[in-house]
Amino acid sequence: MTNDGPPFGGVIYQVYPRSFRDGDGDGVGDLAGMRAGLDHLAWLGVDAVWSSPLYRSPMADFGYDIADHCDIDPVFGTLDDLDAFVADADARGLQVWLDFVPNHTSDRHRWFEAARSSTEDLHRDWYVWRDPAPDGGPPNNWVRHFADAPAWTLDERSGQYYLHHFLPEQPDVNWDTPALREAQLDVLRFWMDRGVRGFRADVVHLIGQDRSYPDDPPGVDRFDGRGDFHHHTSTKEHLRAIRRVLDERGAIIVGESYLEQPEVLLAHVGDDAQHLSFVFHLLGAPWDAAEWARRIMEVESVFEPAGAWPSWALGNHDRPRLATRLGSEARARVAATVQLTLRGVPCLFQGDELGLEDAIVPPDRVVDPGGRDGCRAPVPWTEDPDAGWSSSAWLPLPPDAATRSVAAQQADPASTANLYRRLLALRHAEPALVRGAQRILGGADGIPDGVLAVQRTDGVDELVTLAEMAGRGAVLDRRWASGWTVAIDTQSAGPREGTPFDGALDADTAIVLRRA
Repeated sequence: MTNDGPPFGGVIYQVYPRSFRDGDGDGVGDLAGMRAGLDHLAWLGVDAVWSSPLYRSPMADFGYDIADHCDIDPVFGTLDDLDAFVADADARGLQVWLDFVPNHTSDRHRWFEAARSSTEDLHRDWYVWRDPAPDGGPPNNWVRHFADAPAWTLDERSGQYYLHHFLPEQPDVNWDTPALREAQLDVLRFWMDRGVRGFRADVVHLIGQDRSYPDDPPGVDRFDGRGDFHHHTSTKEHLRAIRRVLDERGAIIVGESYLEQPEVLLAHVGDDAQHLSFVFHLLGAPWDAAEWARRIMEVESVFEPAGAWPSWALGNHDRPRLATRLGSEARARVAATVQLTLRGVPCLFQGDELGLEDAIVPPDRVVDPGGRDGCRAPVPWTEDPDAGWSSSAWLPLPPDAATRSVAAQQADPASTANLYRRLLALRHAEPALVRGAQRILGGADGIPDGVLAVQRTDGVDELVTLAEMAGRGAVLDRRWASGWTVAIDTQSAGPREGTPFDGALDADTAIVLRRA
């Protein structure tokens, strides 16, 4: 790893395909809709489009239960549609990244059906099977996600339990089996051969496991499942194998791990591992400048000395939307300004650039086993009542869909979408924001309490992001009242942009300053 710059210098945009755009009018987003939405992404200025799973699936977990890694589910289209999407994205200068789901498959995958057919089948050890405990119960005390229930299901035919960190329909695979590992690497090769340039690796830290399967110790918070704390050193060996295959084609991988310790995340990043790791330290942070500064510095103190680059994410298909979580559009605009000027590789979740809030989903329309429907509501495209979707859209629309629609936001210079567009244009124009050094400024630098201040410099240019997070406004001391020009202003259409900074910062606003 080096400090010359990140392995990917652009901005990633996550598409959740069921909710991005509907191309055939059946109420479910698809590849035809994704193609139609590419112009918006090009207008916005992102660099890579990562799609959540499009693969054949029974949809027990909406695509994260894969029945065929090398085909497209008919609800989204065909392989030809995927090829056309890749070609159209490439024509707009956008890379296509896919979700790589290495930890589990569907229980309807041909691999698992073969493994379940006989204890002697060649695929048996492609999954994790264990005899019952002496009392006949599960082999250990592990708990799965989405329910306070064992991470093991008894297979009546063989009398053994199989492991699943998620739904019983999502059996874990065994990466210590060479044939399984090679089959998973072939999946990567298949998609790279079709022009895919990168991958997001789903819960990748689970693929290395202690094969003695000991009980979790007392005191571990086990209710939410093991994905938030599991770590085993064998993961690194498997990541090396993945990286060698990616290097054959020059593809990028970013891993998803909800692990709190930056040191553990760093163990999965490097020249012989993942290029990037998502960092979720701000995703659940309280709205407090000092706490945001602490978390940013905690990550930087580990990643920067190693020449590693975090991928900062403030939202995704698993968590409440940014505007919902923070309580206002103004705060969401401030958070986006910080995210897009931090050292690292930003990843945006579809619709956050529109200021969308979670949809209100009535009980009779809840479909997700993890209670994540609200953030997955369809993206509104038009100001019409159906927002460019059919009346039978698979989930309710988010609040204020007409005013939050792509059409309305693109036309309004003061919109959140146009703020994102200006931020992305600034990031592309300023090398200091991509590869520059970073420092958190404080009281000794004239920064008052309640303001987060992030300095970026590459030795030639200097920019500073100031984010007011106390809700009371601030006036910086006199050293800030000259020598700076406002490059970005989150208020309205940015009336201060291009003018000298006067040292004042309104409540719940952010500005990016450029050294004059």
